[in-house]
Amino acid sequence: MKIHHGIANFHSSKPVILTSGTFDGVHLGHQKMLAKLIAEAKESNNESVLLTFYPHPRMFLHPDDHGLKLLSSPEEKYSLLEKMGIDHVVVQPFDDVFSSITAHRYIRDILVNQLGVKKIIAGYDHRFGKNREGNYDVLVETGAIFGFDVIQISAKELEDVKISSTKIRNALFNGEIDVAEKYLGRKYSIEGKVVEGKKLGSQLGFPTANINVDYDYKLIPKNGVYAVIAFVENQKIKGMLNIGTSPTVSNSNKVSIEVHLINWKGNIYDKTIRIEFVKRLRDEKKFESKPDLIKQLNLDKQDTLEIL
Repeated sequence: MKIHHGIANFHSSKPVILTSGTFDGVHLGHQKMLAKLIAEAKESNNESVLLTFYPHPRMFLHPDDHGLKLLSSPEEKYSLLEKMGIDHVVVQPFDDVFSSITAHRYIRDILVNQLGVKKIIAGYDHRFGKNREGNYDVLVETGAIFGFDVIQISAKELEDVKISSTKIRNALFNGEIDVAEKYLGRKYSIEGKVVEGKKLGSQLGFPTANINVDYDYKLIPKNGVYAVIAFVENQKIKGMLNIGTSPTVSNSNKVSIEVHLINWKGNIYDKTIRIEFVKRLRDEKKFESKPDLIKQLNLDKQDTLEIL
């Protein structure tokens, strides 16, 4: 898969089959559209192209009030798209110039003249152009003029995966890990570097790795304790993870992400760690004493091992 930063940097010797959108999370609904895109391209020996945008349009249009958290960093999204088998991803900067392009100019100047589309795969609710004035009907009308076909992914076709990134985000905000996994088609994950913490877990007999997620807009699930699978240097490790402020042993209001790697031995600082969420065990709470907390942590460990 080739990644092109900016429409002007894309060139193909073959006609293009295209779909477009932010595709945050590359969930099952996205996957169905992309599978159709790839199949159409292979059948006609053309190139499959996803036109996506950075930053997310909501971030640009509402810079001070978008409140948006994303299911995937750009790197995570590209990795997921590559696994799908797409030929090209065109990452277009979403800025003043691009956001002011009318629907008809977008089709003529970008889709036809720059990208060379011969077929477009569009969702039933696809909108584009200035003020979101473009839709499926506009694509069909202009396609007849410029010589490209339009395939609509209808609401009926997507009935079995009536999902959206918003629904998945809400599930994660509510700690509904199983719901998010069902809609994503995989376990939700976060990734970051292990940084030195206050070593509060070690004092309790449960040393933890403090994770610094390096993408500011990455969605972190609801505070609480989770059974997780951790991946460190190609090793797969069972773990129990806490998202929260550790109120029993700390007075800080700062939320941290700390994972206890069960039976892990060795230095983990500065290593990159990826966490897959398996199940939410409980809310974070303040215990009356450290012994009470230790007792609960042992129960959490037992539950984690049974789940994993």
